[in-house]
Amino acid sequence: MILASTAAQWMFAMLERDGCIYQDDTVDMLTKAGAEDLLRENADGNPVLGTPVLNEFKKLSENAVWVKPDRYWRWRVDEDELGREAFG
Repeated sequence: MILASTAAQWMFAMLERDGCIYQDDTVDMLTKAGAEDLLRENADGNPVLGTPVLNEFKKLSENAVWVKPDRYWRWRVDEDELGREAFG
């Protein structure tokens, strides 16, 4: 059984390794590991990360931002506005 903290640690390791982590990659990893309980459905019916995973990841990645249009996390850059969301 994968815990939310374990999933968040995996995400953080991928962020450190690659500079970004796509939500779809984490959803795929959790699905293949049989950890669908860590996912939820969004308004469009697609599986997305559940709140417990996101909360754990945010604790680890205070200097990362969510790029909403493309659904991935990346490291903050000087051009980013305040907050956890970015536009590219």
